[in-house]
Amino acid sequence: MYDPSHLRTFLTVAQTLSFTQAARRLGLRQSTVSQHVRRLEDAAGRQLFSRDTHSVELTEDGEVMLGFARRILEVHEQATAFFTGTRLRGRLRFGASEDFVLTRLPEILEAFRYDHPEVDLELTVELSGTLHEQLAAGKLDLVLAKRRPEDPRGEPVWHDELVWICAERLRLDPDRPVPLIVYPPPGITRALAMEALERQGRAWRVVCTSGSLNGLIAAARAGLGVMAHSRGLVPPGLVRVPDRAGLPELGQVDFVLVHGHRRTSAQSAADALAAAILTSGDRLHRR
Repeated sequence: MYDPSHLRTFLTVAQTLSFTQAARRLGLRQSTVSQHVRRLEDAAGRQLFSRDTHSVELTEDGEVMLGFARRILEVHEQATAFFTGTRLRGRLRFGASEDFVLTRLPEILEAFRYDHPEVDLELTVELSGTLHEQLAAGKLDLVLAKRRPEDPRGEPVWHDELVWICAERLRLDPDRPVPLIVYPPPGITRALAMEALERQGRAWRVVCTSGSLNGLIAAARAGLGVMAHSRGLVPPGLVRVPDRAGLPELGQVDFVLVHGHRRTSAQSAADALAAAILTSGDRLHRR
């Protein structure tokens, strides 16, 4: 009833909320993407997206279809692997940025380990900047991390806005330097936050530095200061800083998958994990 190619297209549109970006990622024409979605909607007898010239959003039926689509594709891939006799093997060194510590990435990795038990998956959790350095040095095979806006490397998983967040009770004094909670260098959000404040001519001071997301969250919850964070990943207990505080806009950020330059015995496993993350990427930032 549901064509796997139509389901993959649907998941990519749901993840990017853009027919144009979905077409680019899948290597299809935009008209083909629209056709796949229309045929899936015809098969389901429901509208899966509400869309106009400016935005694309999932309908309630579209949200429900997300779960079905993922499960159908997972079973489809398992059956294909079983009957073709292809089993992935090898050591896969995967790096994920601290941003994903509190997301549902472990569920995606657990499903990958279940589907590919002979892959020796080695996980490294680090700052995005550090992961990019380790990838360039050949110490990792695949990285899921942020990238700076001017960096062309990587396949986008999703595009998000950086925002200022803090404890709800925190009040900033406009006559005092902005208290910053930041990752150590080479943290990407650290650099973007400081650059934005400097462009505005706003004084700042670092009140907490931690290489752990949990450490930053603890400091923010304690009301020590503000931190720059992805809008789609705001941790529980923290809120966006109100516009009246006058903090500068932080701009956009891309979360991307980047493969190592060297071909390794784990390349097929890296390709499979990348595909799993791209297929299920919306689960990383959906509550």
